[in-house]
Amino acid sequence: MESGHLSALTAKHAGLDARIAAENNRPAPDGTLIAQLKKQKLRIKEVLNGR
Repeated sequence: MESGHLSALTAKHAGLDARIAAENNRPAPDGTLIAQLKKQKLRIKEVLNGR
């Protein structure tokens, strides 16, 4: 896999992690949104680990 592509996926993974943390810190977190973000994060992690 291309180094630039891996860097982009890693950055996206970190961004999703930040969005999940921010949503969890809200007074009334949206559980559905958190679940969607976690699924996206998992898909990226699977691609990164399957290099």
